Amino acid sequence: MRVRFAPSPTGFLHVGGARTALFNWLLARQSGGTFVLRVEDTDRARSSEAMTGAILHGLEWLGIDWDEGPLFQSDRVGEHTAAGRRLLAGGHAYRDFSTPEELARDRANIAALAGEATRAARRRAESLAPGEAEERAEAGEPHVVRFLVPEGSTEWEDAVHGPMRFRNRDIDDLVILRADDSPTYNLAVVCDDAHARIDMVLRGDDHLSNTPKQILLARALGFPVPRFGHVPLILGRDGKRLSKRHGATDVAGYRRDVLPEAMVNFLALLGWSPGDDREVMDLDEIVRRFSLGRILRKGSVFDADKLAWLNGRHLSRMDLARLEPLLNARLAELSQGVQAAVQDRAGWYRGLLEMLRTRARSVDALARAVLLYLPGEVAYEPAAVRKHWKRRAQVQEYLTAFRRTLDGCEWQPEPLERALRGLARELGVGAGRLIHPLRVALTGQAVSPGIFDVLYYLGRNLSLDRVERALETLAAGEADPAPAGHAAAAPVDR
Repeated sequence: MRVRFAPSPTGFLHVGGARTALFNWLLARQSGGTFVLRVEDTDRARSSEAMTGAILHGLEWLGIDWDEGPLFQSDRVGEHTAAGRRLLAGGHAYRDFSTPEELARDRANIAALAGEATRAARRRAESLAPGEAEERAEAGEPHVVRFLVPEGSTEWEDAVHGPMRFRNRDIDDLVILRADDSPTYNLAVVCDDAHARIDMVLRGDDHLSNTPKQILLARALGFPVPRFGHVPLILGRDGKRLSKRHGATDVAGYRRDVLPEAMVNFLALLGWSPGDDREVMDLDEIVRRFSLGRILRKGSVFDADKLAWLNGRHLSRMDLARLEPLLNARLAELSQGVQAAVQDRAGWYRGLLEMLRTRARSVDALARAVLLYLPGEVAYEPAAVRKHWKRRAQVQEYLTAFRRTLDGCEWQPEPLERALRGLARELGVGAGRLIHPLRVALTGQAVSPGIFDVLYYLGRNLSLDRVERALETLAAGEADPAPAGHAAAAPVDR
């Protein structure tokens, strides 16, 4: 199977384009076929090398490699124009000398007829005397070349939607060559697909109206007609087409916080079903399970919460050798001296990451969680304080007793647990009455990993220092302390 992804470098690689690229890449990899990358850069005014570079980098980040290309549409403009001329010579196109005023009237009439084709340009061309169009063209009079849409209907078996049929009378005669002889989109695409021997075109539903035009052009030019499939558009939570108002639509906007394997997993599930309830998949599994028959016909909603969840699942599965450099780079951005604090504690650091990453949803959240286990003050979450420190005198009693009990305790999770539960029995309360206020004292948060693992990874000195600081805060009667020291770490998970 020969498939293609053909982005326009007039913008970055957006989410919908990335999904189209992924689906085509999956088809090629599964079938042992060829994935062709073509850059449709004929809009010279809006295209840029920077945008082309951004698109290529986005594909590389996602792990989508190409077998041929990148091919540039602008390199074949001469062939496109020649194809338009062949259509004109073969009676499949005509010259249109319509004035701007006439075209404006045509547009108004089309609007009044709710979009139905008027063929006004064709009637004006047919009214010319024999040979008049050629004489006016040779004299240099500006004109465009329009494709002569035939009678009847255009039908195809869509790989996603099934049988499709367009009445040709609803398709106006499309311009294929502009006044400067440059080709328009549909003509260029048909020529390039034929040149690259593309036999499967899989793209978004927004191209449905282009498909009958491209089928008719390919037939008129004597080109093989590829198979077509159209994937429903990606929607926002309001059910409308995904746009900037729903958040970032540029793939590059997710590169900081989302792992590429998580984004690929997420994009694959936007419009495709593996056939069961499985959601977390690596790329090899997606390739094995992907099929055209399981592409959905309904639009899929871009759910940022699900993307974050998938990111967390892939983060928890990632090899630590790959995770550590990503995390260290983020830690260096957040706090100076982190490298020195962990470089001599490799075993401790890896154990800490194993504990924390099962709850984290992004590298940034994981980095902020790691900071809590390094020297520095923590900011107390107001909601955690209100919930677990509301009986301040009692909390002071518990923390004071806890500090005394643990002062000489062996600093391992099991002995720490025995000591705390023994203290709870001594005080005649459930262990939770001690654990929740202690968690706020140690982390500033209402939610954390198991408290005995928290104590172990904080270490004796830092744990007792944090308990002491909590007691000072409680004694001072601060309702909502928020130190200017080290910033509050984002909760790892809820």
